[in-house]
Amino acid sequence: MKTLILIFLLFPGLVSAGHLHPEKYYQDIWCKEQKGKTEYQLPDKTRCDCLTDSHAIEVDFAVKWYEALGQSLYYSLQTGKRSGIVLIVENQNDLKYWIRLNSTILHFGLQIDTWKIEP
Repeated sequence: MKTLILIFLLFPGLVSAGHLHPEKYYQDIWCKEQKGKTEYQLPDKTRCDCLTDSHAIEVDFAVKWYEALGQSLYYSLQTGKRSGIVLIVENQNDLKYWIRLNSTILHFGLQIDTWKIEP
């Protein structure tokens, strides 16, 4: 156990080795381009990743596409703005999650707009 802790202390990059950048990196870039507000606090003290004039946005890694659905709908409920998801697609393997997300939205007729952000 001590060895494992030492490895993580010496090589902190291993903790986030699965992603090229943290979620906040993509969130800040996308939200700034859209002239939105990052980490917008909602009435119940939860935070919307990006709030624009028209949308309440959830930003998430592709593998968490299913979590993004629920969060974006909740942000929309709390703000009265249209629901949106920015999916972080870092590699070709992530494209299957982009397809799953949009197929689910289409199948159920959900009022959610989607955008893809890549490194």
